[in-house]
Amino acid sequence: MGREFIDLFDEWSSSYDETVSGNDQEYKEVFHKYDEILETVVQRSGNIVLEFGVGTGNLSEKLLRSGKQVIGIEPSEGMREKAFERHPDLRLHDGDFLSFPKLDQEIDTIVSTYAFHHLTDEEKDRAIGQYSQLLKKNGKIVFADTAYLHEDDKIERHEKVRSQGFLNLLKDLQTEYYTTLGVLEDLFKKHDFEVSFKKLNEYVWLMEAVKK
Repeated sequence: MGREFIDLFDEWSSSYDETVSGNDQEYKEVFHKYDEILETVVQRSGNIVLEFGVGTGNLSEKLLRSGKQVIGIEPSEGMREKAFERHPDLRLHDGDFLSFPKLDQEIDTIVSTYAFHHLTDEEKDRAIGQYSQLLKKNGKIVFADTAYLHEDDKIERHEKVRSQGFLNLLKDLQTEYYTTLGVLEDLFKKHDFEVSFKKLNEYVWLMEAVKK
């Protein structure tokens, strides 16, 4: 459920914003156009939003500034502390993609950025199944995350990163559960979503799924 990475994110919470700023050469392509990616998710979101993987609150801030109601879910205590420092009024709960407090209001959009890859494909299946029950017709899932076009793309990406000498990034790509667009499309369709994909940078795709 991604909780195996909590210690990493507790440690990363103090330097996360520096990483996503693009100053870390190894992760520069991963976070290229980071601000625009967050803005795209905001623009595609409805008014009452459930956000998974809040982190330090970068997306939450943009959602709130756009006048949206936000319910945040974040498993890392270190990240929650950073988010609370920035947004004391943010409704933020301890939880993850599969285990989170019961909601006391109806939501129209579920969002996440740079986080869904923490789940295995089987866990992604279970999560999307839960979200299908939470959302009514035309409710939306709007995720932005790294994914591969297909298995050959995965192999080529790993070889490119290895040739660049980016061994930390390579370890991340090999350790976490980045999947293919085909797998994601099948999972969304299985749970009655119409899904579309749009490439936002060399690594990240916008995944927009609408409940039928």
